[in-house]
Amino acid sequence: MHMWRQEVKRSLLAPVLIGCLAVLFSSCGSSSPASSSATPLGVTWMQGFAAPGTPAQYDKVGIIKVGPSSAKNVLVLEPGTSAGSAYFVPLAKWIVSKSNGWQVWSVERRENLLEDQSELNLYKEHKATTTQLFDYYLGYLKDPSVTRHFQSVSNSTVGFAKQWGMNVAVEDLHVVIDGAKKLGGKVVLGGHSLGGSVVTAYATWDFNGRAGADDLAGLVYIDGGSSPSPVSAQTATQQLQSLEAPSSSPWLSFGGISAPYAGLFEATGSASALGDPNGPSLGQSSGLLPADIVPSVPVTNVGQYGYALNVATSPPSLLAAQGHLGQGIAASGPDHGWNGSGALTPIDRFATMFSGAGIQNADGTEWYFPQRLTDDTGAVANGNANPAQSVLDVDATMGHALPKSLLIYAFGARLGGAEVLDAAKILAEQSDIPMSNLTLVNRQTTYAHNDPAGAYPNNAFFDHLVPFLGKISSHG
Repeated sequence: MHMWRQEVKRSLLAPVLIGCLAVLFSSCGSSSPASSSATPLGVTWMQGFAAPGTPAQYDKVGIIKVGPSSAKNVLVLEPGTSAGSAYFVPLAKWIVSKSNGWQVWSVERRENLLEDQSELNLYKEHKATTTQLFDYYLGYLKDPSVTRHFQSVSNSTVGFAKQWGMNVAVEDLHVVIDGAKKLGGKVVLGGHSLGGSVVTAYATWDFNGRAGADDLAGLVYIDGGSSPSPVSAQTATQQLQSLEAPSSSPWLSFGGISAPYAGLFEATGSASALGDPNGPSLGQSSGLLPADIVPSVPVTNVGQYGYALNVATSPPSLLAAQGHLGQGIAASGPDHGWNGSGALTPIDRFATMFSGAGIQNADGTEWYFPQRLTDDTGAVANGNANPAQSVLDVDATMGHALPKSLLIYAFGARLGGAEVLDAAKILAEQSDIPMSNLTLVNRQTTYAHNDPAGAYPNNAFFDHLVPFLGKISSHG
């Protein structure tokens, strides 16, 4: 289990950078399979946890609400490493179309308030060209003649973000859960990848003697969770000291490339891809992409995108960024497109998840992801007190006190696989939750890390989720 956690951490950090680079210059379509409402979606911001040292304007937590406002039950979804709220929107629309009485709330963490979404907003409204979009966020790095461009947040001005760890994430999530409870129905908390660790942390958090799970009817783990084995206090101390060094960045660095550029690559790329699917690949001609994800023939934006992130051609280092996107590069040229036949996750749906198509001020990425939140996941340990928790201010200590009526759904894909299911079983056993309350599905050999959220119209994760939510509705 400890090795699984380290594998997940490596896969979700450095590898994703290359995937982000690939997505930047990729393309797809803009279709979204299921829509629950004609009302435009956007982020609703709420007053969040008052984090020590944080300016008040950042003490907020956001959600994208999908589904009828009359629905009383809420599935709250927590994104993974460097993922934003829009990532879940296509899945959320599908869920509410098949689950009566349910809304889905996708969490937008506070760090996304630091993003400059202005040019992306214009592009989504067709008020900026692809070139303008690229130049604003990235082109200026190579072309000094571009004078109107994005300004990155200086690390020296956001030192307070070094405290944005699990405590802040859980307390912000508590605000979201409280809001969902006020509707009077059932609340289920789910998370993808690192978001699964946040789910366990919240469920086992000590809120003045009550476990967070006391307010929940169910937990959903999407190829992620908490290892029962914590990091040592020594490791936690070293991580904290490294982060608190004056020269250190508050943000996770992907493969040596500092924030926000990995996020910009992904957000800008997926958006421009949707707007220019058949244009010659900007990535292939940019010189920015690693050689092992650049095709040997001229490709369109969608051809580059698919080649870089499809499981059949994407390198092993990109496990956390992959999906089953189709057959491969189209046979005809001169700029070869993408043959999506046989896709588990349609390539247009994949890009929609990451770009936040149709949503203002949000995308499916986090440009600034707190290093502290990554470090703190190692201390959660399925809600069992351990020395590392004292070092990192993690209070997930009620792993043996969860309500016995709690229902748990764990789905393992390529990255976590059976380890996700095992962690869920151990969590249940600690609190004497009967195994009949668990739904355990392992598709490690057939589902890439992002397929559970993206697969359509056939989706094993979705096929078990809808009955699970139905059981929640009628349970107790």
